[in-house]
Amino acid sequence: MIELMPVARQFRLLKDEILREITDTIEQGSYILGPKVEKLEKRISQMTGANHSVAVANGTDALVLTLDALGVGTGDEVITTPYSFFATAEAISRVGAVPVFVDIDSFWSLDPERVEAAITPQTKAILPVHLFGQPADLGKIQSIAERRGLLVIEDACQAFGANYRGKPVGTIGKAGCFSFFPSKNLGTMGDGGIVVTSDAELAKRLRMLRQHGSSKRYYHDTLGYNSRLDEIHAAILLVTTGHVEAWIKRRRALAQSYDEGLRSLTSLLEVPATEDGRFHAYNLYCITSPRRDDIREALLARNIQTGVYYPRPLHLQRVYASLGYSVGDFPLAEKLSEEVLALPMGPLLTDREQELVIAVLQDFAEKGGAK
Repeated sequence: MIELMPVARQFRLLKDEILREITDTIEQGSYILGPKVEKLEKRISQMTGANHSVAVANGTDALVLTLDALGVGTGDEVITTPYSFFATAEAISRVGAVPVFVDIDSFWSLDPERVEAAITPQTKAILPVHLFGQPADLGKIQSIAERRGLLVIEDACQAFGANYRGKPVGTIGKAGCFSFFPSKNLGTMGDGGIVVTSDAELAKRLRMLRQHGSSKRYYHDTLGYNSRLDEIHAAILLVTTGHVEAWIKRRRALAQSYDEGLRSLTSLLEVPATEDGRFHAYNLYCITSPRRDDIREALLARNIQTGVYYPRPLHLQRVYASLGYSVGDFPLAEKLSEEVLALPMGPLLTDREQELVIAVLQDFAEKGGAK
């Protein structure tokens, strides 16, 4: 079976390094928010150029705590994309705010041209998503936000290592949120997340919120959360941070090979659009096709896994029925939900495996897409 995301290969490859770090963690006797978390935070700051990094329990918490720390709450609106993983909108709702959806552009990110029309007196922030590893159009989004006095919070959970016009994602808005879920570009063997910012006061509040609203043990200044990164996950991430740059280079090489092998199959599918200035980190490589289900069956018949991202856009989720959105409100997002198919991607995907994926798709196209 050719896996969609051969994540276990990465951890097996690094097994000895990881075990040394975990053994050291056991010996040091500190297991939550200890020296390895502190070391990881410093390393992430060095890698991104942010002044502060605050490790939390997962990527969703990174979003929730950031919104809370910035004072986003009941009565506020946050503009975001309807085409993302549910956590993007869920985080907005969790702090009592209302997600306001705006359709996407041809790069599958929040469309800046539609953002301004969605702004109301209740709008507090814009939350763009760097989907599948490709940066949103942060230049235009940041310009709108500055002109209208809004916050920009980057959902960079899928995009560690990406950059926009040479600047790492997560460092352009007020704060950037990353996930360390195992399948992410920089992942651990479980959940984890981090917020990066150059705002010292925001970082201070995030550190308090993640620890039950406490800046001093047993003294609580506000209601907070239990969102602390374990030392073992920090230990693993201290290993994977040493490899992530090479892994992203490999992801980009695989994406180029997919582009070259599939670009001519226009009667069947389209390869993802890219743009100079948006350095894509390729957490996923996704094609689009009205024949998605047939393509998926053809690949599965050759023991090739694929993934559907995301089969129902956020504005049509049952939980958001009260917001009053309907089918047809965001046609580009809805079209992608029906057509996007993720192909196998990961730094340890072999050339031979990728060649087989491409060959199956080429053969399928040559036969007219026959089942």
